[in-house]
Amino acid sequence: MKLNRSSTRPLLLVTVLMILAAMAVLVVSCQDNAEQAASGAQVAGATEDINAIAEARGLTPADIAAAVKTYTPSGKHDEYYQFASGGQSGQVYVIGLPSMRIIKQIAVFTPEPWQGFGYGELGTMSVLEQGGLTPDGSPLTWADTHHPALSEMDGDYDGDFLFINDKANARVAVIDLRDFDVKQIVKNPITLSDHGGTFVTPDTDYIVEGGQYAMPLGFAYSSIENYEEDYRGMITFWKFDREKGRIDTAQSFAIELPPYWQDLCDSGKLVSEGWVFCNSINTEMATGGVELGNPPFESGASQRDMDYLHVFNLEKAKEVYAAGNVEMINDFPVITLETAIAEGLLYFVPEPKSPHGVDVTPDGEFMVVAGKLDPHVTIFGFDKLMAAIEAGTSETDAFGVPVLDFDAVMEAQVELGLGPLHTQYDDKGYAYTSLFLDSAVARWTLGGAADELTEEPAWTLVQKTPVQYNIGHITAAEGDTVSPDGQWLVAMNKWAVDRFLPVGPLLPQNFQLLDISGTGTDMPVVYDMPLPDGEPHYAQIIKADKIEAWEVYPEIGWDPHTQAVNPDAPLAGEERIEREGNEVHVYMTAIRSHFTPERVEIQQGDHVVWHITNIERALDATHGFTIPNYNIHVSIEPGETVSFEFDALQSGVFSYYCTEFCSALHLEMMGYMMITPSE
Repeated sequence: MKLNRSSTRPLLLVTVLMILAAMAVLVVSCQDNAEQAASGAQVAGATEDINAIAEARGLTPADIAAAVKTYTPSGKHDEYYQFASGGQSGQVYVIGLPSMRIIKQIAVFTPEPWQGFGYGELGTMSVLEQGGLTPDGSPLTWADTHHPALSEMDGDYDGDFLFINDKANARVAVIDLRDFDVKQIVKNPITLSDHGGTFVTPDTDYIVEGGQYAMPLGFAYSSIENYEEDYRGMITFWKFDREKGRIDTAQSFAIELPPYWQDLCDSGKLVSEGWVFCNSINTEMATGGVELGNPPFESGASQRDMDYLHVFNLEKAKEVYAAGNVEMINDFPVITLETAIAEGLLYFVPEPKSPHGVDVTPDGEFMVVAGKLDPHVTIFGFDKLMAAIEAGTSETDAFGVPVLDFDAVMEAQVELGLGPLHTQYDDKGYAYTSLFLDSAVARWTLGGAADELTEEPAWTLVQKTPVQYNIGHITAAEGDTVSPDGQWLVAMNKWAVDRFLPVGPLLPQNFQLLDISGTGTDMPVVYDMPLPDGEPHYAQIIKADKIEAWEVYPEIGWDPHTQAVNPDAPLAGEERIEREGNEVHVYMTAIRSHFTPERVEIQQGDHVVWHITNIERALDATHGFTIPNYNIHVSIEPGETVSFEFDALQSGVFSYYCTEFCSALHLEMMGYMMITPSE
C-alpha cells in the first residue's frame, strides 16, 4: 500500500525516536548525570531536526534505516574492503563497505596518470611491457579486467595478494596488498582471451586462468572452416610463488580442451580440494557468419539443451606435467587433449545450456551451476561426481572426453527466475543468485549441512529482491570462501537508467548494497553507488582487518617493484648530477617543500637517467614530479625511490614541479631543467 506524506510522518517519527533512543542509551551508559541531562536535551533537539529534514526530503522510515546502516562517520574506517574489476578501464577499484566509498583505483594493465603508472617511471613501464606487445612493437595499453581473486590460505582470504585477469588479451596480474601496487603481468603464450580467470586454489598454489573463445593454440592461422580440427580451448594453471610474490612461469602449464567456449571456473575446497570446475558454452561449435547466411552466434551457440561442466583432476594433472608428458607450444608446456583423456584428468557433466557461473559451496560438497536460458540453478554433488567417475562411463563427446550421466551427478534443482547467473553464500545456510532478466537477487536455502542453519526446507527459494537493472555478478562478504560472513551483498548492475542525475547517453554502472544480515525475506537494498569508469564485472569482499597495508614504505629508498631498497636511491646529502659521456644521472631528493637539486643543466642529445627519493616519513606525505613536453609523470610515496629515463631531444628551459599538493609552499616546490642546444 502506498502511503502519503502525512501518513508516513507518525511512522517516520517513531523510527527516528527509536534510533535516537538507542543512541541515547549508549550515551547514558558512559556519562555522568550532568552529561546525561545535556545529552538528553541534544537528542530532543536532534529529533526535531531529523524529523524536519526527513519531512522536507520526503524520506521514509526505510530510507532512514538504510542511512543508519551505511553511514560511516568521518574518521571511522569501513568494516570491509571490496575489490572490483574495472572493466574497460583495465584497473581495479577499492571500495569500503558499508559506506560504499571509493577509496582507491589500482593501476594494473593501463596507464594511470595520477599514480604515474606508465608515464616514464622505469618500474611501471617494465610491468606494462611484461604484458606483451602489439603487432607494431608497442606495449599493450588496453585491457578488460574481469575477475579479481584474493589470495587464500585453507580456503579463506588471507589479505596478502590480489590477482586480476584481462579478458581482452589473456593476461594475469599480481597485486601486492602491502602497498596496493601491481608487481607482475603475465601474458598467456597460447591464447588471446581468458574470461575464466582469475580463480585461486585454496592455498593459492595455483592461479586458474580459463579461456573463452576457441582458437588455434599458439596464435597460428587456420581457416574457420577447419574449426573442429584446428581450433581449441584451454585452461592454464599458473604456479604462484608466495615467498617471491610472483607467478613462476617455469612451473606453470596448460591443458588443451575441445573447441567449446570455456567460461567461469571455481576451485574445489575442503572435501573437493584438488579438483577444478569450469563452465562452457557453444558446445554446438557454432562459427557464426551471419553475413554468409549462417545462423548468428547468439542462436547458433544456443541450440543444444545442455552444455558441459568441465571437471579437472588438478592433482593428477600436476603429476602428468611433472612427468614431462606435455607438448610445447610457444615454449609453454601443454597437456594435450589426448593425454588429458588417457590420464583421467578431464570429465564432462551435462549442464543446462548457456551457463554463466559455477560456484562451489563453502563446505565443498556441491557445485552450483546457473544456465542463462534455464530458470533453475542446478546443484551437483561432489560425492555423486566421484562415484560416477569411479563407476566409469562409455559415453563421450565428439573428442572422446568422458561424459558422466546428468541424473547420476545432479543433487537438486531450484527454480529461481529468469536469467540466473552467479551464486554467493552466507553463514546462515543461504545461497544468493543473480537473475539477469528478472533484475533481482534470489535467496534460497542450501541442502546438506546447511539444513540445520535455516528454518526453511532445503533447496527452496525464500526471497527475491529487485535491483536496478540488468544485474550481472554479485559478491557477498567473504561469500566464496569456506567461511562466509553473511553481512553484506553487492549487486553489480549493468544499467543505471533512472537512478542518478542525467550525464548523457553513457551512464554509470550501479552497485547496490543489500543487507543480508537478517533471515527469511529480510534482504533490503540500502545503498546505490554509481561507478562511472568502465564496466566492473566481478568483485570480492574481505574483512578489513585481514589486510595489513603499509602506511609508509619500510625504509627510505624503497623500490616497490623489488620490495627492497634501491641501490641507486639518493639520500639526503647525497644529491648530485653525474655525467659519463652523453649519459647523465640525476640523483634528487624530495621533501616539503623543495627538490634537491633545484637546477639541472644538460645538453641536447643527452640520455638522462633520473632518480628521486621521497625522504618523508609522514603518513600521506606524497610528492609528484613532472617535466613538461616529455610526457613524464611519477608519484613518489613516503620512503619511495622512483627512476625514469629519457633522451633530451628538445632544447630549452623546462620547469619541473611537484604535482601533489603537499604543503603551504607547494607552488614553490619546483626547479628548472635547462637543455643547452647541441649547436
